[in-house]
Amino acid sequence: MFKKFFRGTIDFIKEEWIFLVTVITISIVCCWPVNYYIVIGGGISNVSDRIEVDGGYSSKGNFNLSYVSELKGTTVSYLLSFVVPGWERLGIDYYQYNESDSFEDIAFRGDLDLKNANSIAIKTAYDLAKKKCNIKKTNIFVIAKFDEFKSNLQIQDQIISINDKEFNSTKEYQDYLQTFSKGDKVKVKVLRNNKEVVVENSLYEYEGRMILGIGLNYYYDLETDPNVEIKFEGEESGPSGGLMTTLEIYNQLTKKDITRGKVIAGTGTVEEDGSVGEIGGVDYNVFGAASGGAEIFLVPAGKNYDEAIKTKKEKKLEIKIYGVKTVEEAIDILNNL
Repeated sequence: MFKKFFRGTIDFIKEEWIFLVTVITISIVCCWPVNYYIVIGGGISNVSDRIEVDGGYSSKGNFNLSYVSELKGTTVSYLLSFVVPGWERLGIDYYQYNESDSFEDIAFRGDLDLKNANSIAIKTAYDLAKKKCNIKKTNIFVIAKFDEFKSNLQIQDQIISINDKEFNSTKEYQDYLQTFSKGDKVKVKVLRNNKEVVVENSLYEYEGRMILGIGLNYYYDLETDPNVEIKFEGEESGPSGGLMTTLEIYNQLTKKDITRGKVIAGTGTVEEDGSVGEIGGVDYNVFGAASGGAEIFLVPAGKNYDEAIKTKKEKKLEIKIYGVKTVEEAIDILNNL
């Protein structure tokens, strides 16, 4: 039986080898990666499905992430972006700090942005709700290298200590570097590929401050009471969901339901001081929010708000848009709807 099948397969390959080679070649070409990301207008996603505060209050309405999908480009998706409405191309250089940055480096930054946004969202929400939230550890990572600075550090290195000094915050790290002078060398202990490594690195002066010549980002390990758990999916990255994440956590921590039974979407980063920062692609976000059935759209005040209002008028969208500068301002607006 097997011999008959094997011989039949060989005969088929001999007779149809041109067809088979053509199919394989086309498949490889279609899936071949290109140095582009394909940006697709998204929709909304209920944040409460991803956030759980122990004993948290429920709500009649809901908060939603307004998102834009970014796909690593292939030959097929690149070509389709010229004909499919709502698909656009962004070259890899849009995401690169320098030409040596890879797709892996960019993905690492996006994942770290999300961890940073989530930890700041938790801290901000708990502080506003006057609930216990303590920083147990600050995890600092190298996210970029720059051609103008020579550094022995690598992207994805986690900084453990400098000259054997560990840090509880990024401010402590930055203040410590200011005790040195331009050209001084320091020993930086990092976690690289799950191994501790010590490298020597020179200090540089930039805008009057001492730096290691690399880009950094961080996230906190937090101790909270009550406990909170955030579960975002692997492909969800970036900091633009910070505002909605903060509002959802705050709403679960406090008795008053600030959703007021409404479907609320929004976008914007949240900084350490509670301010709401701008993001890109607001036109996609507000269109996706309206298409997803959101009644209210919260957006960073200023340029982002102006862009959102412009899109609302051009697309004739039936959605109320509010520009906010801080998380507290967003809460006040929702309380007074």
